[in-house]
Amino acid sequence: MTATAAIEAVWRIEQPKLAARLTRYLRDVGLAEEVVQDAFVLALERWPGEGIPHNPAAWLTRVATNRALDRLRRTVLIDGKHRQLAVDLAELEREMPDIEAALDEDIDDDLLRLIFTACHPVLAPEQRAALALRMLGGLSTPQIARAFLAPEATVAQRIVRAKRTLREAGVAFEMPRGQERRERLGAELEVIYLIFNEGYVASAGPDWLRTDLCGEAMRLGRLLAALVPQEPETLGLMALMELSASRFGARIDAAGNPVLLLDQDRSRWDWSLIRRGLDGLNRAMALTPAPGPYQLQAMIAACHARAVSAADTDWIAIAAYYQALALAAPSPVVEVNRAVAAGMAFGPAQGLAIADALRDEPRLKDTHLLPTVRGDLLAKLGRMDEARAEFRRAAGLAGNERERALLLARAGGGEANSG
Repeated sequence: MTATAAIEAVWRIEQPKLAARLTRYLRDVGLAEEVVQDAFVLALERWPGEGIPHNPAAWLTRVATNRALDRLRRTVLIDGKHRQLAVDLAELEREMPDIEAALDEDIDDDLLRLIFTACHPVLAPEQRAALALRMLGGLSTPQIARAFLAPEATVAQRIVRAKRTLREAGVAFEMPRGQERRERLGAELEVIYLIFNEGYVASAGPDWLRTDLCGEAMRLGRLLAALVPQEPETLGLMALMELSASRFGARIDAAGNPVLLLDQDRSRWDWSLIRRGLDGLNRAMALTPAPGPYQLQAMIAACHARAVSAADTDWIAIAAYYQALALAAPSPVVEVNRAVAAGMAFGPAQGLAIADALRDEPRLKDTHLLPTVRGDLLAKLGRMDEARAEFRRAAGLAGNERERALLLARAGGGEANSG
């Protein structure tokens, strides 16, 4: 491994820990990120020539801490009223001689505080996602821009605004308690799932599946699950992502084209991920008598994972889980999926009735989801002209090039198929 590759590997592991540790003292996510980046820039300058230190984490922590001390000293000198910063400065200086021994001290609490801060509800969802990938995933602005197929300037602006919003809102770097913690945990899970979904079916661009983005979401999910192992919804989300990711090897063909679920070669599924996902789901279900939305979605994914073939799928159970999900977390997208499940379990006419009830739903008017499902159900009912029209409409709304091509192909043939 080259020195640059080693530095990048250390960055991915240590950057979130360093940022979390220093945010505790500096109380400013943006400032903490700056001093951590300074430390890694110095590593890039020195390590290739001097060699990688015996303890890279300690070296980086010492450099970043020195940078933080310099910032704190300047702040205290400029404004003597910042007495608390002076106290923090003294505490940080006392830790300096024993920096290696202190590396893991309270790091879990600091990381958890950083997750709650980066995913604070005061931020817009796209800002949370960008800041989480930056602070917790260690991704650069260009990497995040590529991940979401957005201009670098847009992503940079999101990150800058997120930091400014946190600073201006006076968001404390602390662990929320009780009901606030439960509510804030939902924001973290939402951000992680948003990142995973963007990789699972990319909303735009030439690729249908983005395993790199899914991998980042799963890494963040594992980090959160390790920090709060008794939170059933965190385990549920992790199980859902692992069960979904188990199908990656079968979701696209050699040319990168989508292969829908019922057409997939299940021998290409990753059974180690399935076992891990099922185990996580069992642990989540043992923690609560009332499964939450992510657990319910994991239960649906588990039904597919347990089916030896598409014909063995327990669609009645899946329809029941979607009904429970519609009660626990009602949304038009859940209803669209419930229409699919009902169509498979009880016949396409029943599924179409659910889908037709959504035709005036404003939140679905700009997405391809509903016309895709209606086209599939209409084709199964033999109403081919209507099905083709729906597939053409869906293709016009699809942002992903691969998905658009699939829908246009179905519009041409009108054959029944299910995703």
